[in-house]
Amino acid sequence: METGGPPVAPGQLGQTGPVLGLRSLSFAYQGLLEIPYETILAQQDTLEVLDLSYNLLEESPALLVELEKLSTLILDCNSYSSHVKFPYMPSVTTVCINKNKISNLPIFVEEIRTKFPNIKILSMMNNEAAPSYFNGGSLTQYIDYRQYVISQIPTLKILDDTEVLGKERAQAKKTYRMQRTREGSKRKKELHR
Repeated sequence: METGGPPVAPGQLGQTGPVLGLRSLSFAYQGLLEIPYETILAQQDTLEVLDLSYNLLEESPALLVELEKLSTLILDCNSYSSHVKFPYMPSVTTVCINKNKISNLPIFVEEIRTKFPNIKILSMMNNEAAPSYFNGGSLTQYIDYRQYVISQIPTLKILDDTEVLGKERAQAKKTYRMQRTREGSKRKKELHR
């Protein structure tokens, strides 16, 4: 009697080891307090998308540095703060870190800019540092937030759920260049007193 499936080698039935060669891996909604590195790093030769959303994570994901093919990192709905330390990962082009505990925008943006030099998509909605109508921010605060992030991360194509347009990038560059100039001339005046 044929079963229709491929032949099974003795000892393979009921095998519970990790499946190797996965391009995408999700640990969403697992209630994790720690990143399951052993399982994740078993996929380091092929893993492109890692979803750790809806957990209780707050530790810096340092060992993810071994995932040289990872392009998308999803950390939504965890407990990451502005001071999270990421490893240097030039392969990552998408980071989703919505609904965490990010409150200091300059510190967080600097970390993203330096550790993910090829980032194209950043989504950080529903964080204190990303004001919007959804979390009590005004339109002025939202525009300022976008301009600041865009001015600091020139590789961005999409911020949150909105494409970065050329005119928005030009305005962001102009706004934050002017601010730096004003701060510089203010410092010069203070030094000459």
